[in-house]
Amino acid sequence: MTTMTETSNAARFREFKMPDVGEGLTEAEILKWFVQPGDTVTDGQVVCEVETAKAAVELPIPFDGVVHELRFGEGTTVDVGQVIIAVDVAPGSGDEAPASVPAPAEPAPAPAAEPEAEAPKGRTPVLVGYGVAESSTKRRARKGTETGPPAAASAAIQGEMNGHGTAPAVPGTRPLAKPPVRKLAKDLGIDLATVVPTGEGGVITRDDVHAAATPAPVPAPAPVQAEAPAPAQAQAPAVVASMGVRETRIPVKGVRKAIAQAMVGSAFTAPHVTEFVTVDVTRTMKLVAELKEDKEMAGVRVNPLLVIAKALLVAIKRHPEVNAAWDEANQEIVQKHYVNLGIAAATPRGLIVPNIKDAHEQTLPQLAASLGELVSTAREGKTSPAAMAGGTVTITNVGVFGVDTGTPILNPGESAILAVGAIKLQPWVHKGKVKPRQVTTLALSFDHRLVDGELGSKVLADVAAILEQPKRLITWA
Repeated sequence: MTTMTETSNAARFREFKMPDVGEGLTEAEILKWFVQPGDTVTDGQVVCEVETAKAAVELPIPFDGVVHELRFGEGTTVDVGQVIIAVDVAPGSGDEAPASVPAPAEPAPAPAAEPEAEAPKGRTPVLVGYGVAESSTKRRARKGTETGPPAAASAAIQGEMNGHGTAPAVPGTRPLAKPPVRKLAKDLGIDLATVVPTGEGGVITRDDVHAAATPAPVPAPAPVQAEAPAPAQAQAPAVVASMGVRETRIPVKGVRKAIAQAMVGSAFTAPHVTEFVTVDVTRTMKLVAELKEDKEMAGVRVNPLLVIAKALLVAIKRHPEVNAAWDEANQEIVQKHYVNLGIAAATPRGLIVPNIKDAHEQTLPQLAASLGELVSTAREGKTSPAAMAGGTVTITNVGVFGVDTGTPILNPGESAILAVGAIKLQPWVHKGKVKPRQVTTLALSFDHRLVDGELGSKVLADVAAILEQPKRLITWA
């Protein structure tokens, strides 16, 4: 028979599960916790930041209370639907443990499953930006081995975290280590069972893992200068290699995993064709300088990319067949009567391609504002999954890295991508004389299933012609 205490416990503690923060995603990595056990939280407060295969997203909690327990540490990948945080929604009503946490005493028969506490009537708390989905999920009793190590291991880990671990290591059991240490060992390819622990209570520390990863010194006939560490990679590794470690393994997950899958799928699905053109953009650079002084453009960022984006939109208007997608399932070409202009952005988490919705309807000042917001949001790592969905055509500006041009790979589901190279002062024949002019190289990759060479060439030629004579933005628009 359920007692009054058990019933009040079930209503007192609420659990927040990892939501589907994207379009059918199955997992997310916890990047950072903004709260700790004992902190007070309110409905709508952001409690953590997670990274999906598309972007970093902040998760707000849909009820008030006091944080009782964080179920996973930072850097842990969690499946959608798993409980990530338990909250005491009725603090001060006693010191009972939540119904889902096993008691340290003798195991007792699990109580009957009870439904999760209902949200206050009149509103339904949801993740910001996503709709409400009905659910019949029931709370069930958790087994003692479901969310963590055995009792002895838990005591040792908790002791290390508190600075006074006393539990001895237990031979034959799972090696004792905190989640960040386990992740470090996995990244370095170290089996924790082979590591000699030096932490209190037999807990393996980060130094123990690094020591195991460092090869034993080999006597040499003469002193040999230590090998210099390899240059830092563009993407920050998950761990920092210590002296003597010759390799660092970085788990492929999150945005990097999504990029790899998308690029492989695109390269081996759509037949890519890339065409190039070198163009004198001296007049475009003069126009950029004039726009910066224009009162209509006050408060927005003006750069060559703005004019290039507008030029591509005009070219698409003149040749709308290029703005399409290939529907393999239905064997159809889907022509888009709107342009969601994607801008490839390099971020600390990898390459992402957010897009400007209905860019074809925007004026030049509006397009400048949209570009500025898109870039700043991407650099802050705040781009939402919705901002990266539904793109039709993309621009990638490799010129910012001093690169002349490249052969860009299509963003999956799109028909064309324009690469913009570095703008450099070069000798150029202008009005019959060789003069120094501002010159750049453009590259247009397109899906040859739906864009023929003639169509692709016309689009690229139009963009080049506008950049050479920007007044065509008025006459052709």
